[in-house]
Amino acid sequence: MDRFLEMQTFNAVVDVGSFVKAADALNMSKAAVSRYVVDLETRLGVRLLHRTTRRLSLTDEGHVFYSRSKELLAEVAEAEEEITSRSHAASGLLRINAPFTFGVLHLAPLWGAFRSLHPKVKLDVTLADRLVDLVEEGYDVAIRIARLDNSTLVSKRLASTRMVLCASPQYLALHGTPKEPADLTQHAVISYSYWSTKDEWHFDGPQGPVSVKTQPCIHTNSGDTCRAAALAHQGVILQPSFLVGPDLAAGTLVELLPQFRSLKLGIYAVYPTRKHVSAKVRALIDFLAAHFAQTRSLW
Repeated sequence: MDRFLEMQTFNAVVDVGSFVKAADALNMSKAAVSRYVVDLETRLGVRLLHRTTRRLSLTDEGHVFYSRSKELLAEVAEAEEEITSRSHAASGLLRINAPFTFGVLHLAPLWGAFRSLHPKVKLDVTLADRLVDLVEEGYDVAIRIARLDNSTLVSKRLASTRMVLCASPQYLALHGTPKEPADLTQHAVISYSYWSTKDEWHFDGPQGPVSVKTQPCIHTNSGDTCRAAALAHQGVILQPSFLVGPDLAAGTLVELLPQFRSLKLGIYAVYPTRKHVSAKVRALIDFLAAHFAQTRSLW
C-alpha cells in the first residue's frame, strides 16, 4: 500500500471531518478511503481516529501523526511546485525596488541581459533609498544593503560592501587629516540622512568600538550628493565602497583612518516568502546571484 497515499487520505478525512466528504474530495469511493485509513492504523499499530455514527475525533496519537504528516505533505507540495516553476518560462510583470545609486550603477546595466534571457518578463523598477514594505507596496523583490540579522524576509546574499570614510586630497591639504575618529568633530562632514545611526558614526578600532557625534555642514538623502560634495572638496563623507571605490582607485578621494573600520554590509535580494515563489522571481534571483558571484565584494 502507498504510504504517501495513506497519509493524504488520513489528512483529508481529518480536514473535512468525514469519510464521505473525503471520498468526494479525493475522487475515491468511501470504501477505498476507509481501507487506506485502516491500513495506516494497522501498519502503525495504533488507533488514529475515534469513530462514532455522528462524528470523528483524533486520538492523542492521531493528533501527533496528523500534525507531522501535514507538515510533510506541505513540504512535498512545495518541492513539487518549485520544480514546476523552474520548468515553466518566467513571465508577467516583475516589480523590483532598489536603492537609487546602487540601482543606477550596478543594476541598470543588467536589465537588458535579463530580458534577453526572459523576454516574457516585464520589468517595473523603482529606485528609492527609503525602506519599502514589499507586501504593502506590492513589490516582488527588493535589493537591500544592510545587516539582515533580524529580518523576517527571505534573502539571498549577492555581494558585500563596506562603508568608507574619505575626503578629497585638496580638502585634506587645507584642513588637515584626522588622526582618530574624535577629530571628525573639527571637520566639515557631509551626512547621509538615511544612515541608521544618523550623525553618530561608529567604528571598530584597534582598542575596540569607537563612536563620534559629527556636526554636518550638509545633510542629504542622496549618496551621489555626498560623493559630489566630497569631490568638490567640501568635507568628509562615510559612503559605501560600491559608490566611492572608483574614486579611491583614481586618487580623487582618499580613505581616512583605515585602522578604524566602519560597517561591512551585505547586498541582498529579498522577497516575502519561500512558499509559492514564482518563476519570474526565481529567474531574477538566480540571474543576480550568478552575476554578482563574480564580484562578491564590490570594491
